[in-house]
Amino acid sequence: MHSSTTENYLKHLLLLQQRQEDGAPVPTGRLASSLEITPGTATVMVKGMAESGLMDYESHSGVRLTAVGERLALDVLRRHRLVELFLVQVLGLDWSEVHEEAEVLEHAVSEKVLERIDILLGRPGFDPHGDPIPNAAGELASRQLARLDECEPGQRVQVSQVENQDPAFLRFADAKGLTPGALLTILARDAMADAITLSRDDSAEPLVIGTAAARKVRVVHLESTPQRKGRAAGQAGRSKRA
Repeated sequence: MHSSTTENYLKHLLLLQQRQEDGAPVPTGRLASSLEITPGTATVMVKGMAESGLMDYESHSGVRLTAVGERLALDVLRRHRLVELFLVQVLGLDWSEVHEEAEVLEHAVSEKVLERIDILLGRPGFDPHGDPIPNAAGELASRQLARLDECEPGQRVQVSQVENQDPAFLRFADAKGLTPGALLTILARDAMADAITLSRDDSAEPLVIGTAAARKVRVVHLESTPQRKGRAAGQAGRSKRA
C-alpha cells in the first residue's frame, strides 16, 4: 500500500503527461507547481520514487511514469473520479464541491467498496465533469474533442467535458448551462469583444461568454446548421439538481 503522498505524485504526473502531446518528460518544476510544493521538495520525492521503480527521472529533462507507476496512477485516478460521481449522483453534492472531497476519499476507499460503487453507478465511463474514468483494467475511453472557443458559427456541438475544476468556474458553467450533455449552436464570434455567442437547446435566450471561459469547455461536433430551434432531450447528471 502506497502513501497518499506517493499516490498524489503519481496522479498529478499522469494528468500532466496526458497533456504532453509530444510524449516528452514532464519538467520537475511543472510537477511541483501542480502539487503546489517547492521544486526542491518535488525533486527529492521524485528521486525516491525513481529508485522504487515508479518513475524515470532525468535531471535535465524531467520525469515520466514507468509502466508500474502508470498503472498505479490510473488506479488512483479511477478511485477519484468514481468517488466524485458517487458523491454527485448518490449523495447529492454539487459538482463544484466534490473534487476536494474526492482528494481525501480516493486514498481511503477500498477495492471492495470501489467495486460496489462502480456496479451501483452502472460502470460509468465519465465523471460529473466529463473526465473519463479508467476501468478496472486501467483503460480510458478515447474521444475526439474540440475546444468551444475554436468552434465556428453555424456549428452544432454537445458539451462533453469541463476542464477547469475550480469551484467558482464550475458554478459559472452550471449557471450558464455549459454542462456535459448540453446541446449548443455557435451563433457568432466577436474577435474585438473576445466573445462567443451561443444558443442552447433548452433556452430561448442567446448566451454570450468570453473566449477564456469557452477555452475550458470541450465539445464534440454534431451537424452544422445556420440556425436551429428545439429543446434538448436531456443532460447528463452532474449536480445536486440532477
